[in-house]
Amino acid sequence: MITFSAVGMVNALGNNLEDIAANLQAGVAPGMGPDTEGWLQQGECWVGRVTGELPEIPEEMGQYNSRNNRLLLAALAQIRPQVDAAIAKYGDSRVAVILGTSTSGLDEGDRMVSGSHGGNPPESYRYGQQELGDPSRFLSDYLQLFGPALTISTACSSSARAIITGKRLIESGMVDAAIVGGADTLSRMPINGFSSLESLSNVRCKPFSAERNGITIGEAGVLILLTQQPGKVQLLGVGESTDAWHMSAPHPEGIGAIRAIEMALREAKLAADEIGYINMHGTATRLNDEIEAKVVNQLFGERIPCSSTKHLTGHTLGAAGACEAALCYLLLAGDLPLPAQGFSDTHQDLTLAGCGLLTAPQAFSKPIMLSNSFAFGGNNASLILGVSDD
Repeated sequence: MITFSAVGMVNALGNNLEDIAANLQAGVAPGMGPDTEGWLQQGECWVGRVTGELPEIPEEMGQYNSRNNRLLLAALAQIRPQVDAAIAKYGDSRVAVILGTSTSGLDEGDRMVSGSHGGNPPESYRYGQQELGDPSRFLSDYLQLFGPALTISTACSSSARAIITGKRLIESGMVDAAIVGGADTLSRMPINGFSSLESLSNVRCKPFSAERNGITIGEAGVLILLTQQPGKVQLLGVGESTDAWHMSAPHPEGIGAIRAIEMALREAKLAADEIGYINMHGTATRLNDEIEAKVVNQLFGERIPCSSTKHLTGHTLGAAGACEAALCYLLLAGDLPLPAQGFSDTHQDLTLAGCGLLTAPQAFSKPIMLSNSFAFGGNNASLILGVSDD
């Protein structure tokens, strides 16, 4: 069995697991607020910021100096003792680094191109900062590891797929542990890109609301140490699919999403009614919420409590899958109440298929949770976490 042996995370809910858990219970996100830095070139929007001070990249590793990698360092600091213990136990070639991202150091590249440098980039800039492979290359070098290191970029399912890949590497015998997760940073390109798709909200996003009008983009760094050691929270099953229906729209019947969820249930050897909570992808776009509600209704009816947490973190893009799996970990490890959808300032869209949306926090009755990530291009991933009986 694959265990979440340690979790570190920063996002708009807080700068450590304790603060994130407390703010998740309170339904308060200190980092969520209006864009005051001009990320969006035209109009107004909200963003989800990491508000804490981030660690510096060591001077001798200046080629990796990006906010994205600093988010990873902030997450790593929270689990460094467990990571060091795993490296000491298994060896530096038996620990993998598998991360997800969609921005990498794109913001640094954007600032370099947009700045006035007389045609010459600043001395501190390195093109490799914005390559998608940079996060895993950086973390592997930083920890002086020699095992597999790779970055997955499948839009919003990237870090969920990183978790799946880490699990499979361990089960294949290629490694004994895997540091998985992801990071994405606020950047002009994704914010303006979603605006051009008319998918960016001008206020805080409102998943499954009648007034929803798009996503709020957030940033986050998440690292999870996967091992086969005994532990409280385990990865029971995973599923993934690629239906390739459309570049940016989900399949109208959600066939890829259904396939990923059913695969995860089969691997976990669970029936649909054994799930205790569903963390929905829930982006607050018109199509996503409509089709995801239909999929959940088809597979689970209205029996299973569910909600999206993106109104508290923003959509953290390539980091979203790991971020939301880590929130499920917090709920399970701390026996915390399930988070409500949050319709206090809006109205639930009652035209959507019924799917057990929580309108108030409640205790979970079954310690098994499903977390869904449905991305552009029909890249779908589902993770099932549960509490060990040991």
